[in-house]
Amino acid sequence: MAALHVRPVCSDTEIADWRHAHNVVIPNDPLSLDEVRERLGRNRLDVAYRDEVLVGNSTVRPPAEPGAAAVVIVRVLPEHRGQGIGRQLYDHALGHARELGGDGIETIVWEANTGGLRFAQAAGFVEVSRYLPADEDVAYVTLRLA
Repeated sequence: MAALHVRPVCSDTEIADWRHAHNVVIPNDPLSLDEVRERLGRNRLDVAYRDEVLVGNSTVRPPAEPGAAAVVIVRVLPEHRGQGIGRQLYDHALGHARELGGDGIETIVWEANTGGLRFAQAAGFVEVSRYLPADEDVAYVTLRLA
């Protein structure tokens, strides 16, 4: 199996790839290219490739305020799940999150992404809250690394 290559989003192609992975995994909250560029200004966004084929992405949000947790979000395209990509991408993102300090690590998973929830729980995260946006039927689950 080819090695996973994770790199920070820098080019227009990487912005488009990051957006594609986000929008496939979270179809109820699609982002425009401008919204991804805005997120890039405040978060670390990475894309993951295997043999130059996009397999997923990650977001690392710095702590919002002193004493808050850093947030790590990993998204793996459905056709590439179950191959250890999520774990490698998570470990990569976790390293960056720990460099930011803060009071722990959290993740946010769209509740419909049951595989993502299982992954987070298997990695040691426990649910701390849920948020249901207005006009939506599916909540976002915030989990904290125990």
